[in-house]
Amino acid sequence: MSHKHPVISVTGSSGAGTSTAKVALEHIFRRENITPAIVEGDCFHKFGRIEFKEKAKEFEAAGKRLSHFSDEANLFDKIAELFKSYQETGLGKARTYVHDDEEAKVYGVDSGKFTDWRDIGEGSDLLFYEGLHGGVEEVRPYTDLMMGIVPVVNLEWIQKVHRDTAMRGYSAEAVVENILSRMHDYVHFITPQFTHTDINFQRVPLVDTSNPFIARDVPTPDESLMVIRIRKPEKWGIDFPWLLSMLNGSFMSRRNTIVLPSSKMLLAMELILAPIVHDMMEKRKKS
Repeated sequence: MSHKHPVISVTGSSGAGTSTAKVALEHIFRRENITPAIVEGDCFHKFGRIEFKEKAKEFEAAGKRLSHFSDEANLFDKIAELFKSYQETGLGKARTYVHDDEEAKVYGVDSGKFTDWRDIGEGSDLLFYEGLHGGVEEVRPYTDLMMGIVPVVNLEWIQKVHRDTAMRGYSAEAVVENILSRMHDYVHFITPQFTHTDINFQRVPLVDTSNPFIARDVPTPDESLMVIRIRKPEKWGIDFPWLLSMLNGSFMSRRNTIVLPSSKMLLAMELILAPIVHDMMEKRKKS
């Protein structure tokens, strides 16, 4: 842990909803006048778009499967190196994965490729990582706060099917095949992270999601509950009675778990995280 150069990571599978946590933290950063160094996890993929497809064919020919979830397709050591370097010096190295033609114009690199590695962190107050692997074993010693965004798996699949068909132009069949191809790596590289995260935010639908592959709509926040588990509430000074009074309709299901309407997810994130981030900055000033 570093009081002078804290590292916050948000981890979750593709389509899990990590962007909501990012929005909540951005609101907090703005109010606290914090300058973050922001890193997107896909910059630590090992292969660009075309190279990944070629490698995937090689794996398939050898009777194996390659997915973006696995250690074989990612640079876990580079994530750990960044986190460690930032904690020690406030600096580190990262790059950018260029998703589309609009970003290609900005970075001067073709879509599906990476920019060069560059120095980051100069003038920043903390490092904020958002991606698939913010809680893997290699990086855990170098994080000050780890959060998991973990919708129940059927809901996660519904969200992925709808996102990839509507926004990325894939067929439903292709998305299902993609889910199946990554299942082994999901179990071995994504799920274990949530045992070690400090706070997990899990959305639970209140409608029938028995067959997620034929669902016509993604369950709305009003059709879901949010389960928030804080692994060590005493470490973060979590005041559950105060949270219950602030979050209408919430209740405690376990000593470290609060349940609330999903429509209040963003508010809950800000109420929980704002004091934690504020305390980080106070300790940073004193260090």
